[in-house]
Amino acid sequence: MEEHLTVGRVAELAGVSVRTLHHYDAVGLVRPSARTAAGYRAYSADDVERLREVLAYRRLGFGLREIADLVDDPDTDAVAHLRRLRGLLMEQRDRAGAMVTAIDRELEARAMGIRTTPEEQLKVLGAQLYDAIGTAYPATRRTEPRIAARVWEALGDARTVLNVGAGTGSYEPPDRDVTAVEPSAVMRAQRPAGAAPCVAAAAESLPFEDGSFDAAMAFSTVHHWRDPIAGLREMRRVARRVVVVTYDAGDTERRERFWLTRDYLPEFADLLADWPSLADLTRAIGGRAEPVLIPWDCADGFFEAYWRRPEAYLDEQVRRAVSVWTRVGPQAERRAVDSLREDLASGRWAERNRDLVALDAAELGLRLLVA
Repeated sequence: MEEHLTVGRVAELAGVSVRTLHHYDAVGLVRPSARTAAGYRAYSADDVERLREVLAYRRLGFGLREIADLVDDPDTDAVAHLRRLRGLLMEQRDRAGAMVTAIDRELEARAMGIRTTPEEQLKVLGAQLYDAIGTAYPATRRTEPRIAARVWEALGDARTVLNVGAGTGSYEPPDRDVTAVEPSAVMRAQRPAGAAPCVAAAAESLPFEDGSFDAAMAFSTVHHWRDPIAGLREMRRVARRVVVVTYDAGDTERRERFWLTRDYLPEFADLLADWPSLADLTRAIGGRAEPVLIPWDCADGFFEAYWRRPEAYLDEQVRRAVSVWTRVGPQAERRAVDSLREDLASGRWAERNRDLVALDAAELGLRLLVA
C-alpha cells in the first residue's frame, strides 16, 4: 500500500473533509481504488489525479453533475483538463482584476465627491452571457449529425473555414482547415484537445484580411452578438462563402407551433423585440434562407431541441446550457417549469400535444443562411 494515500492524508492535503471524500465515493465521482488492511479508503496516483480535477472544477463553481460529465469524457485526458482549468482560472483572474480596477476607480471618484452612474456601477459585474451559461455546455450541447450534414454540405468545396462564435467547437467540419473565433474564455477553455486553433475576438471585428478564408460559418450564435448585421458583414468580408444557422425571429407562427413558448414561456416573445428580421440577416450576407427541421431525438440541446421530450426541460442542467432561460429571468423560469411539471403529471401536456408523437421532425424557425 506504499503507493496509496489514506483518506485522512488525502483530505489533509486537499483541504477538504473526510466526509466530503466519502460523499464523492458514494456518488461515484471519485472512488478510491484500494482499501487499507484496516478497511479504510486508499487513493492511488490516478485516484488523486481525478480528485484534483474534481476539486478544481468544484472551486470554479461547477455542479457535481457537470463535473461528472467533464471528468468522465473519454476524449479528454489529464493534459486537456489542465489546459481547460488553466483557461478558466485565467478568466477568473482577469475578471477579478477588472472588478478590482473598476472598484478602485469608483473609490477614487467617491473620495472626490463624484457619484458614478448606475450604468457604470453595473459594468463592474458585466459578464458576457456565454460566461454565465458556458460551463453547462459540455453536458448537453453536442453536434447533431443530421443538422451538421446540412451545414457541411453548404460549405461546398471550401478548404479553409472560419468558425465565428465557435463556442466549444460543435459543428466544426473534421475534414477542413478550420480556424475558430470565440470571445468567451469560458467557452474557449472547454474546447477539446485537438480542436481547431481558436482566436479571442468578436464577430463584429474579425482580425483577418479581406478574403482570408474560403468560407465562414456560424452556428446558433448570431443572437449573442452585440451587432448581428455588422458581424454577418464581417463574415462576408473575410470569406467568399458564408454559412449561418440561426432563427427566424419574425416567424410568429413558430411561437404558436412550439408549445413551450405558447403555453409556458410567453416572455420569449420579448427577447425577439429588437432582433433583426430574417430578411435583414439574409441581406447582410447577400444570400438565401432555408428551413432546418429539428429531429425529435436531436443530440444538441438547444432551446427547441426537446420539443417531443418535454421532461428534459425540468432538468436544471438542460436549462443552464440555454441562454433563453437566463435571459427571461428566474421568476419566469420557475413559473414555466412548475407549470410544465404539473401538466406532465396530470396528463394535460400529453392531451394538448398528442399530435407531436407522430412527428419525426419539427419546423420551429431554425434557418440555414447561405451566400
